[in-house]
Amino acid sequence: MPKAEFINRLRAKHRPTVSVEFFPPKTSSDGAAMLETAKILKPLGVDFASITYGAGGSDRSTVLEYGSQLVKAGYPLIAHLTCVGHSREELKEIISKYDAAGFAGILALRGDPPKGQNEFTAHPKGFAYASGLVELIKESFPNRFALGVAGFPERHPSSPDDLSDIRYLAGKVSAGADFITTQLFLDNEDYFNFVNRARAAGVAVPILPGIMPVLSLKQARRFCGFCKAKIPDLLVKELESCGEDEEAQRQVGVSWAVRQIKGLLSRGAPGYHVYILNRAQSAVELFKQLEAK
Repeated sequence: MPKAEFINRLRAKHRPTVSVEFFPPKTSSDGAAMLETAKILKPLGVDFASITYGAGGSDRSTVLEYGSQLVKAGYPLIAHLTCVGHSREELKEIISKYDAAGFAGILALRGDPPKGQNEFTAHPKGFAYASGLVELIKESFPNRFALGVAGFPERHPSSPDDLSDIRYLAGKVSAGADFITTQLFLDNEDYFNFVNRARAAGVAVPILPGIMPVLSLKQARRFCGFCKAKIPDLLVKELESCGEDEEAQRQVGVSWAVRQIKGLLSRGAPGYHVYILNRAQSAVELFKQLEAK
């Protein structure tokens, strides 16, 4: 998909933009399951997919393999790319492979420290911030990719305050980002407050909210603990009311995500990006409930 067409789709006013996120599978059986999930979701109105990029190298080699298969399955693909452990020249080589594979865009990320490390350390010939990666892509591959960056409604865990966090975001957009995809959040007010701060700082690109249908209270606490997102008391109460019934908890998670998305769209969000964890069931139920209005 040409960059201009992709960006126009993101900015469309007549319908929300819908995207899903996959992560590179670690085994061939997991890979087959992921591709089956992609096949099931494709007819349900998904505009594009993204695929993540491992910080420690464990799944980097499969990004190109499975990303290429998603492209062949008909998905415009946004491939994540991080600065972790890469020189400028290594990043250019990876981007060239993304280009040859027909990827529609790149989500440019600084990335998290590799497992076992608490602080991010830039490669001596690489970048300390995602803005440097955005600039590299813009300079070396002009007009080849739609460029996305990450946004954090409850601010990045390493940001000292909201103002600093938005300043970093604005820097990434000034470097050439075309859109923003947010980290997961479970309270819509966090998203709208974040958008208001971004707009006040001059950030004008689309900000696509990231939604994760939780599978259980345990899983929600694990994920939210990692990214420092809060879990609303009402959601905790609804999940706790299910007791140990994991299927009931999963259904609560879908219902909460449906309510989130309806609330987001009613107040002007440009669409939604769903963290599906390579699983079809919750995503299918989510899309069908939204379609049913």
